[in-house]
Amino acid sequence: MTDIPVGTATTAAAGAHAPSRLLFIDNIRWSMILLVLSMHAADTYSPFGNWYYVDRQATGFGTALFFGIYQSFLQAFFMAVLFFIAGYFAAASCDRKGFLTFARDRFVRLGLPTLLYMFVIGPLTQYFLSRTWGRGGFGHQWLVHLGDGEWLSETGPMWFCAVLLLFSLAYGLIRLSGWQERTVALRWPMVIAFVMVMAGATFAVRIVVQAGTSVLNVHPGDLPQYLLMFVAGAYGYRGNWMTGLAEGACLRWGALALALSVPLFAALVLFGGGLEGETALYSGGFNLVSAGKCLWEALVCVGMGLLMLAVYRRRFDVQGPVAKWLSDNAFGVYLIHPPILIGFAMLLHGLPLFALTKALLLTMLAAVGSFAVSALILRKSPLRAII
Repeated sequence: MTDIPVGTATTAAAGAHAPSRLLFIDNIRWSMILLVLSMHAADTYSPFGNWYYVDRQATGFGTALFFGIYQSFLQAFFMAVLFFIAGYFAAASCDRKGFLTFARDRFVRLGLPTLLYMFVIGPLTQYFLSRTWGRGGFGHQWLVHLGDGEWLSETGPMWFCAVLLLFSLAYGLIRLSGWQERTVALRWPMVIAFVMVMAGATFAVRIVVQAGTSVLNVHPGDLPQYLLMFVAGAYGYRGNWMTGLAEGACLRWGALALALSVPLFAALVLFGGGLEGETALYSGGFNLVSAGKCLWEALVCVGMGLLMLAVYRRRFDVQGPVAKWLSDNAFGVYLIHPPILIGFAMLLHGLPLFALTKALLLTMLAAVGSFAVSALILRKSPLRAII
């Protein structure tokens, strides 16, 4: 999901910046992909979120609260972390390749898999599994899909690659003008300012844009976070943050941000309507609940990003055969997991299990199935060149 496939061991962008292989970044990537699977499994059974296929049953308050906390927590940071990593390597790639080669590689690595999903994987999933397409045969519905422009909004989980492609091309064009980010030594006042800017920008967009609005299958209210993390990644490359930030500072700043987020989240649940099942204020608008949620998301995003950087760099900067295999297949899993996850969800439909149990079981089955399909089929096919 950067200028190289997710599965390829990451090479440091500049010799002076880092050791030759940043294996902890590859380990972060496949960890985030597993969280994507767990999020979509939760979407299947949770009273919150959107997904192709849902199998929702009546849940108690405790179950609903757990799903709400888990899904909100993941949403606050896991994709933003990938945008930060992508921004880091976009700066490096642009330095090495120049705009034309950089743009071409971005289209191959991001654009082609996205088009594959929009024209093949997504339509097959919608027609044969989620049953969200009308009747008349797959061929007829596929032509309707093309003719009415619906395909433009059918990126599915590949919204990430579509948005990242736009960010990358915009960044390349800015660099083409002669501009380059300056070297910035990260200090705690900058971290505070970044959190506030992220929260303020997110809040402002969510005042203007309605909750149900979607662009490339992503809510515009989430784009400020993703864009800021991508930009931070580019500055992080220039300032050598990946390997140069002190571990102690990352741990302290990250722990403080998460500590501040806990009472804020509790206040949002207690006073924002969550206990009564009223969730409208969380979605946006000019109100304190939306403002508080935007601040909470920014704290979790930055806090988790810093903690993961410190922990993975110290503990997980190695890869044995299993981690290498997971890394090699991470992007293939991201691309192909929706139909596999939905298929397993349909098989689990009749089992008399609690929603949380089903979500956990579905996560494990989807992970095993998706990694197997990626390793045994996708990476042995001509698609290997783009995944």
